[in-house]
Amino acid sequence: MRGTFGRKFRKIEECEDYVKSKFLVCFERNTLCAVDIRIFLILSTSPGKQQRIYRPPGAMGPQFIPADSNDEQDRLLNELFMPPFRKGYVRVGPNKVLLPLYYLDYAGRIEDMEVRDSDVWIVSHPKAGTTWTQEMAWVINQDFDFEGAKVPLPERFPFLDHTPLFDYTDILPNLPELQLPLFVSDSVTYINEMKSPRYIKTHLPWELLPKQIREGTKKPKIIYVARNAKDTCVSYYHHCKILEGYSGSFDNYCKLFLGGSLCFAPFWPHVLNFWKRRDEPNILFLKYEDLKKDLPAVIRKTAAFLGKDLNEEQVDLLAEHLSFARMKSNPAVNYEAAIEINRRFNLTTADGHFMRSGQVGNYKEVMGPELIAEFDRWTQENLAKSELTF
Repeated sequence: MRGTFGRKFRKIEECEDYVKSKFLVCFERNTLCAVDIRIFLILSTSPGKQQRIYRPPGAMGPQFIPADSNDEQDRLLNELFMPPFRKGYVRVGPNKVLLPLYYLDYAGRIEDMEVRDSDVWIVSHPKAGTTWTQEMAWVINQDFDFEGAKVPLPERFPFLDHTPLFDYTDILPNLPELQLPLFVSDSVTYINEMKSPRYIKTHLPWELLPKQIREGTKKPKIIYVARNAKDTCVSYYHHCKILEGYSGSFDNYCKLFLGGSLCFAPFWPHVLNFWKRRDEPNILFLKYEDLKKDLPAVIRKTAAFLGKDLNEEQVDLLAEHLSFARMKSNPAVNYEAAIEINRRFNLTTADGHFMRSGQVGNYKEVMGPELIAEFDRWTQENLAKSELTF
């Protein structure tokens, strides 16, 4: 086999020793990046070899394995979900959370991030009502500053894992007119430099949040929002087509969703790790379905969690601001600008809108009876030992 540096090896063990030495040099020189890390991934691709698990040296984050095997999940992932800003995928940590290879550049910085007790975090699996919850929490905690709410949401409520999702390293030199703001080009630095109170969005599961949160040395306000798996899958499918470059069918997408082979999956460990922490004083667990059923009640509950007293007029005002029609037409939150950039620079090709239907049960329009039954069995198996229902 031939190594990344062009050297030939008779045995994979020889390659492993050589790669380790190069990897450590990169780390000691503080020049470690995804390109350097990728040399590790060749070690698991030799036919017939047992898949190895690696942990980068130093404070570089949790264990990871490459998502490049010959099984159906990895094959579909790498055939159908490899847009220009993705160079590969890894499975990270004990739950084998799927993330782009570029995440490894930021794993250590996120792990060691300085968290503040005054932070407000919105955490969710993608397409669970994240943007809705962000806007609600920001307006409440900022005492109904609707003028400030005209600033684009990604700027005032940045996405921590934005940059790890989109590797523009090879794209930007060829597109000098594509100018990325800091919250896109280096979301971690952008958040680190924000003034308090900071508002932070993330799709990372509990085990990949900053160490200070997991260990409880800092206790920011964390609002977790969950949604039923079938509607989440449908919404995430459309999102991935227009914003993340998925090019396959809905049926294959469902296979990836059920198999834990989409970014931030597996789905149920993501949800249940916050559900079991729902009684901790700095964590509020919300459900998308409850926002749809009784938005004013959820507004009051969220306000109480954030230590804010609202009168009925304020509740009604915010409920109107958060209505689906208002959110969909609001350029500060509807992400139409991001979709337009993708179209303009041919980063993705599918048409669509970030906010589509905003309904509960929309899955019935696209899922057949057999697929619905498969999702229901999967849901029942995973929720059998919990009190969580949707």
